[in-house]
Amino acid sequence: MLQRLGPSVVSAQDADARSLFPAGLEFNAPVHGTWNIVHIGMLVPESHQIYVCGINCMRGVVLTAAEMGTQDRFSCVVLKEEDITRGTVEQITLDGIRDVLHKLEERGSLPRCVIVFPVCTHLFLGVPMGRVYRKLEAEFPQVDFVRAYMDPISKKRMIPDKRLRKVMYDPLPACEPDERLVVLLGSEFAHRDDSDLVTLLASGGKRLASIHDCVSYDEFKGLARASLFVSVFPNGEYGAAKTAERLGRRHLYLPGTFSYEQVERQERQLCDAAGLPLPDFATERKLCDEALDLAREAIGDAPVAIDAVVHPRPLELAHLLLEHGFNVSEVCLDGVNGEEAVEVDWLREHAPDLQLSSTILPDLRVASRVRDEQTLAIGPKAAWFTGTDRFVNLVYGGGLWGYAGIRAMAGLMVEAWREPKDARDIIPRKGLGCVSCI
Repeated sequence: MLQRLGPSVVSAQDADARSLFPAGLEFNAPVHGTWNIVHIGMLVPESHQIYVCGINCMRGVVLTAAEMGTQDRFSCVVLKEEDITRGTVEQITLDGIRDVLHKLEERGSLPRCVIVFPVCTHLFLGVPMGRVYRKLEAEFPQVDFVRAYMDPISKKRMIPDKRLRKVMYDPLPACEPDERLVVLLGSEFAHRDDSDLVTLLASGGKRLASIHDCVSYDEFKGLARASLFVSVFPNGEYGAAKTAERLGRRHLYLPGTFSYEQVERQERQLCDAAGLPLPDFATERKLCDEALDLAREAIGDAPVAIDAVVHPRPLELAHLLLEHGFNVSEVCLDGVNGEEAVEVDWLREHAPDLQLSSTILPDLRVASRVRDEQTLAIGPKAAWFTGTDRFVNLVYGGGLWGYAGIRAMAGLMVEAWREPKDARDIIPRKGLGCVSCI
């Protein structure tokens, strides 16, 4: 039975935070700036990834490793249809991983850490992966096996990258904490030197470290010495909390935000937990207001479009910019992050005509990407859907945090407005901010 598709655009006054758009057939725009599980796993130094799946599913992960230039840290074990019908998936999985490791060992480079990715086939068939890992650990005791999954069927329970952000830290060993060390977990991007997270900790004689600082596997395992773990990205919260719980440490979830009130609440939490002096919030607010006013002066009344790729809280960013006089015309997103659901109510009252636009409904495949006015896009998807070459090329917050992050965003907006980019070249690139050979 044919079913009429719902609208791909709703106004803020008509938006339902619980369900913006109908679920169904999806369109995938050629915008690939975010990270996938291959990119994330490659952050673990001296690690090797092994994917065990059908050849059709292998294509995307193989291409990612090739685009990164990391084929030497990536291997595949291919499952065939007869493995399923003969009931040999468990044995093929075990033998395939063994074969990969023996070949690596022959080359003199047995990895310190192996991240194994079974797939939904293993779950459908009830393959006892615990038994597979026990046999591998007995045969290769010098290797840390990380138990990941590439299973899209779990999307509504726990998406693969959220699971990976937990298990990739499972090798961190129990040890005594270093009271001067605070570790950021679950984020693709290291924080800039001017991030409030960095400067606040430095003011109290503490240091922020993350996986991005680790060149060797030993340095990576040294992250376990943290006295406090912090996470700032929604999909990283679960893993950071579980790691902190296992190691007997405290964890703070301090998600990036564009609300002055929430910035100050989070920074008070951090200062209280780490014994830090409070910053001068009045001065920080004033500096942010000045930076946003300068950006508003430079950009004028040009339409501004924001997307949910640039930051987990695009509606908060819209709120902030609207309060500072920007002409925010559109927010591209497919659902409302529960952390900012209250923003829908604010927008309904203060910006009822603001367009909330889907990025995945099928009719967008043929929708016009021409706008009447030159648009400033904040995020790569907003750039693609508005057809502009003036855009902030940032994903997942890009390491911005706190008041310094808000000021940095204002600066990036001005830069994007004054310096057009080659959108056709930049936007399709996968893993923005990741090592790439492209």
